[in-house]
Amino acid sequence: MKLDPVSLRLFVAVMEESTIAAAAAREHLAASAVSRRMADLEASLCVSLFTRSNKGTEPTAAAFALLNLARGVLNDMDGIASQMQEYGSGVRGHVRVVANISAITQFLPADLQRFMALYPQVDVRLQEQISTVIARSVAENAADVGILNAGHYGERVELLPYHTDELILAVPKDHALARRKSVRLADALAYDFVGAHPGSAINNLLTTAASAVGLPLRLRIQVTSYDALCLMVHAGLGIGVLPRKSASLYHGTLAIRAIRLAEPWAHRQLSLCIRSDNSLSRIGQLLVDHLRKTSEPLAQP
Repeated sequence: MKLDPVSLRLFVAVMEESTIAAAAAREHLAASAVSRRMADLEASLCVSLFTRSNKGTEPTAAAFALLNLARGVLNDMDGIASQMQEYGSGVRGHVRVVANISAITQFLPADLQRFMALYPQVDVRLQEQISTVIARSVAENAADVGILNAGHYGERVELLPYHTDELILAVPKDHALARRKSVRLADALAYDFVGAHPGSAINNLLTTAASAVGLPLRLRIQVTSYDALCLMVHAGLGIGVLPRKSASLYHGTLAIRAIRLAEPWAHRQLSLCIRSDNSLSRIGQLLVDHLRKTSEPLAQP
């Protein structure tokens, strides 16, 4: 049996893009060429990877099993090439990072700037995801390192301490709560909220906390980024919860105030997520070591 890495890479593209046509466009190939590669791969493995009908192709259970293995093989091959290049020109290669919006807006810009200054020939491929998806991406070898909210994501990943952050309540400067130094969530629930996108950790946290005090969470509008949330609060469309350092980016530019949330859940732990120490390439280990060394907890109010 001979496995062609090109076919494996095309197979991963088909699985990630859901259709042969989309995978072909991503890889700049004809759809017929990708289809032929998939048929050859099935013949080599003596297994059906896709069920075909007039509605298209659907992955089989074998395809999902192969996806994790193929990602690992391809990443290992990339790692071999980059590690061999290290002998001639210093540390180089790439590392795949997935992180939630809280880490991206608060800590990663400075931490990655220092890391890439130390290793200028390393490419960091960063993608934003929500915490549950981050854990799955790392477990399935779609990413090398994740940064997410501390929690329970199963035994397939390991979590290491990173930073802590503080959630605050953002309100318009002329809001009824604007003069308060701190507020309980029960008092804030009397007003409309600007929420994050469905499935986000903050939305889930607010929904759970509102249920605990027996009050509804009135989400008037939902957005996908903290800058959009702050702009909506500035426009008077509601109040919102976001990390303090993310809100501070708009201090002086938007007419909003950050009020301390007098709730124990307002202080959160962010964690680094890996499959295991043994699963990391040299570059991945360097990044994890750097992030752990440079991380500092936020000052408590």
